[in-house]
Amino acid sequence: MGEIKFEHTEYLWGLLLIVAYIVLFWYRFYSKNKKLQKLGSRQVRNILLPEISVGRSIWKNTMLILATIFLVIALANPQVGAKFSKVKVKGAEIIIALDVSNSMEAEDIQPSRLDKARQEVIQLLGKIKSDRVGLIIFAGKSFIPVPLTTDYAMIKMYLRGINTDIISTQGTDIGGAINLAMESFSESKKNDKAIILITDGENHESNAVDLAKKATEKGISIHTIGLGKKEGVPLPVYNRYGQKEFRKDKDGNVVVSKLNEQLLAEIASAGNGRFVIGNNYGLGLDKIYDELKGLEKSDFDEKMVMDYDDDFQFYLWIALALLVMEFLILTKKNPLFSKFKFSKLKI
Repeated sequence: MGEIKFEHTEYLWGLLLIVAYIVLFWYRFYSKNKKLQKLGSRQVRNILLPEISVGRSIWKNTMLILATIFLVIALANPQVGAKFSKVKVKGAEIIIALDVSNSMEAEDIQPSRLDKARQEVIQLLGKIKSDRVGLIIFAGKSFIPVPLTTDYAMIKMYLRGINTDIISTQGTDIGGAINLAMESFSESKKNDKAIILITDGENHESNAVDLAKKATEKGISIHTIGLGKKEGVPLPVYNRYGQKEFRKDKDGNVVVSKLNEQLLAEIASAGNGRFVIGNNYGLGLDKIYDELKGLEKSDFDEKMVMDYDDDFQFYLWIALALLVMEFLILTKKNPLFSKFKFSKLKI
C-alpha cells in the first residue's frame, strides 16, 4: 500500500472531542439506566415503558461516533505514497547585505534599526520558496556567514544571533559589501541575480555608486532599504544596570546617526534597483521581493519527491454510510419489528 501520511494533521485533534463525547454518552447512559432500574424489574419496565429501547440508543450513538471518526480522518486527507520522482528546482539568486555597524543600534525605528531589519528579513525568508539566498553582514569589513542556499532555516538561525559586536572593525563600508556580494554569486548567466542592501547609509567609503554600476554590467541589480531619520538621532548605550546613556566620540560629543537617503538612492539608481525608506510599520522588503519574483530563474538542483494519492474519498463514503444507518435506526421500538432485537443488553 505504501507510506501513509495526513495532509492536514491539525484536524486529527478532533478525535479528542470524540473521546470526550464517548465519556459524556456513557455517563448519561449510566445515569438514565440507574433511574430506570428504580421503576422495578425488567418486566415491569417493559409494561410501563414499552417503546423505550436502550439497544437502539447504543447503536445510534455508536454509528454517530464511528461516522464522526471517519469524517475527521477524511478531513485530515490520508495520502498514500505512490512513487518517487525527480523534480528540477528553479530559482534566482538573492544576496541580502545587512549593516551591523554601531549606528544600527539607533532607536528611531523600534526596537532598533538592526532588530527591525532582522525581524523583517526573517519574515521574508518565510515567503521565499525556491530562490537561493545568501547573507552578508558588514560594518568596516564585510563577511558572508551564509553563502547562497535554499536552507532558509540556517539563515534565520544566524540572524537571530547577530548584533553590532559581531564585527570588530567598525565603520560602514557599503562598497565592500557590494563587492563581496558580486564575488559570491554563481557564474551562471541563465538566471538573474539581485542584492538587497539594508543600511542607514552612513558610508565611510566613496566607491559604492561605482561598484553598483559595475554590478549592473554583470547582470546584478541592487535594491536599497534605508533605515533611520534624516535629521539624525543619538546612539543609545546601556550600562550594566540597564540605564540608557548615549554614545560619545573622543571629544565627548554625543554621536548622532543620520539616514543618508541621497547615497542609497544613487546606489539603487546605478544598480537598476529600487530604493525604499523603512519605518516602524515595515521596511518595504515585500515590495522589493514582489519585483524580484519576476527575475529569470534557472535550474540549479534536482531533488527527489514522493508523489501522494489522496485517499479521503474512501473514509468519507464510510462516514456517509454510517450516518445513513444511524438515521434509519429509530429511537423507539417499532411494533412492526417488535420481535427484532437490536441488543441483548439487559438493564
